[in-house]
Amino acid sequence: MRPLRRGRGVDKPAPFVVGVGRSGTTLLRLMLDAHPRLAIPAETHFVPALIERARAGAATDDLVDEIVAARGWTDFGLDPDRLRERIAGLDRPDAAAILRAFYVLCAEREGKPRWGDKTPIYVERMRLIGRVLREARFVHLIRDGRDVALSRRRRGMGAGKPIADTAERWQRRIVEARRQARRLRGRYLELRYEDLVAAPEPALRRVCELIELEFDPAMLRHQERAGVRLAELSDLPAAGGRRERAGEERKTSHALAAEPATSARTGAWREQMSTAERAEFEAVAGDLLAELGYEVPSS
Repeated sequence: MRPLRRGRGVDKPAPFVVGVGRSGTTLLRLMLDAHPRLAIPAETHFVPALIERARAGAATDDLVDEIVAARGWTDFGLDPDRLRERIAGLDRPDAAAILRAFYVLCAEREGKPRWGDKTPIYVERMRLIGRVLREARFVHLIRDGRDVALSRRRRGMGAGKPIADTAERWQRRIVEARRQARRLRGRYLELRYEDLVAAPEPALRRVCELIELEFDPAMLRHQERAGVRLAELSDLPAAGGRRERAGEERKTSHALAAEPATSARTGAWREQMSTAERAEFEAVAGDLLAELGYEVPSS
C-alpha cells in the first residue's frame, strides 16, 4: 500500500466509507468506530458544499456556518461555539483545516486520536474530497444490487418506481466510483458487503492496511457500543426537497447494523424477487453484477 504523503496539517490516513445507499455502510462505520483509536461520526453531507464554497472565496465564518447549519448537525453532539473557537485559532483556515478541526472535535468527543467519515453519497465526490483532504482513504462498500433494491423497498424508498431505475442508479454510481478510483491509486479500496459479513476479520484487516491502523479485535464486537452511537441520530427537518425524518425512524432503519454480522440476509433476491423483477434488474446491470462476482442466473 502506498504510504501517506505528509504535508501541512496532514496526519494519519482517514477512512471515508462510501457506497450506494442500503449497501451496509452503517455496519462498516460501526465496526470501524469500535476501534479504540478511531471515531467515525454520523453522516456529514456538508463536505463537498463546503469545499466548493471555499473555492468560490467564501469567508471563514460562512464555511463554519456550512457545518453548523447542516441538516444533521445535532447528530454530532458538538458545541458550535467550541467549533468556532477551534477554527478561529487556525493559522490558515482553508477548507482542509476547517474540516480537520471538525473531525478532530468529533474524535476528541469519543476520546480517540483518529477520525473518519461515513457518508455514502460521497461515492460520487471522491476526487473532490481527495484533492482537499490528502489523508482521505476511500472504502467503497459494494452490495449485490438486487439485495440493495429489496432493502430500499423495505424502507419505502423509491416507491412506485420501476426496478430498472434502481438498477440504473446502482450501476451508475459504481461505474462512476471506479472511474474516479483510477485517479486515487493507493487511496481507494473496494470491499464487498457479502465478504464483510461472511468473514469480518480479513475484510477489516484490509481496511486497516489501507488506513495504516493496527487491527483491533474490538471491531469484531461492534454491537457492544453500536446502540450508543445509533442513539445519537436525531430528528431531521425537511430541507432541500428531502422530507422530515424522525430520529426513531432513522434508528430503526439502521437497527440491523447494531447486531453481530451475519450472512443471513445476503442473496435475499433469490426468494424475495420475482422472476420478472430479476430479469428487469439484470437487463440493466447484469454485466456489472457478473463483473463484481455475483451470480447472474441465465434467464
